[in-house]
Amino acid sequence: MTATFLDGARRATRTLRHPSGALVALTALALAIVLLFLFTDLPGKWEYALGLRSRTVAGMVIAAAAVGAATVLFQTITANRILTPGIMGFDAVFLAIQTLVAFAIGPALLVSAPPLASWLVELVLMAGSVVLLYWWLFQRRRLDLHVIVLAGLVLGVLFRSVTAFLQRLLDPDTFAILQNLTFASFTAVDRELLIPTGILVAVALASLWPVRRELDVLSLGESAAISLGVNHRRVVMHVVVVIAATVAASTALVGPVTFFGLIVANLAYGAAGHRHLRSIPAAISIGVIALVGGQLILARVLGFGTELPIVIEFVGGLFFIVLVLTGRAR
Repeated sequence: MTATFLDGARRATRTLRHPSGALVALTALALAIVLLFLFTDLPGKWEYALGLRSRTVAGMVIAAAAVGAATVLFQTITANRILTPGIMGFDAVFLAIQTLVAFAIGPALLVSAPPLASWLVELVLMAGSVVLLYWWLFQRRRLDLHVIVLAGLVLGVLFRSVTAFLQRLLDPDTFAILQNLTFASFTAVDRELLIPTGILVAVALASLWPVRRELDVLSLGESAAISLGVNHRRVVMHVVVVIAATVAASTALVGPVTFFGLIVANLAYGAAGHRHLRSIPAAISIGVIALVGGQLILARVLGFGTELPIVIEFVGGLFFIVLVLTGRAR
């Protein structure tokens, strides 16, 4: 009987070590954590509590899908495991938009604007500016992708510097309102935005299905991809549009999370490998586990002693340093 148990344990271990087995295990764990978060410690008025928890979980799942997939895609086209859309300045555009509106018009418009209208404006400005920049540099100017990445880093620093300067000129009340609006929150998601954001993220990710094999070839580098018959510029521009749309939608929904994608993408590579049919779903599952599981621990164990975005940014910053020091950027 002991030998049978050991054989079963070895087979289970081999299954989990296989990328497909690891993906199944991650998906099952993510589903279990979601159910645990939804149905544990429900009060007497369980309908209201379950509704609030469902909204929180839906926002976390959408954010995990958008940021996790976008980071895997971005690291594919840049061939670098430490670059993320957040580090490249995608989130800086969101902060700059909010700060410019508060500085030029005042916080009243930010607070009183209809959520869906505000979400649409932020989505169009963020995604549109990023897509136009990459289209102009990559398609019209035909610059090297690494030059474009460097330009993105510089522009991200520029946006953050301008944002910090303008914030210093705001009065304390306006600054406090702006800080509340630009701080990531997974528990205060607007219910009206869940469906449009979810649809946008789903459509953007579904558009990658026809180029799923080309994505794996892109990981080999530009010259190798071109020699294997991939239209490198077309596929990369398609990926950039998907990244811009998903990151903009997620940021407009829950706020900016700079290092979250870095964590889930690199853990996904270790668990499921680099093939995109496995790495993207694995990144999404790990993202759900991190967000929902982290919120579960903060709520049930730590009594909301801190905020989940703060923990994510702290752990992500340490993870970034470890990747740099160990030379695992590529």
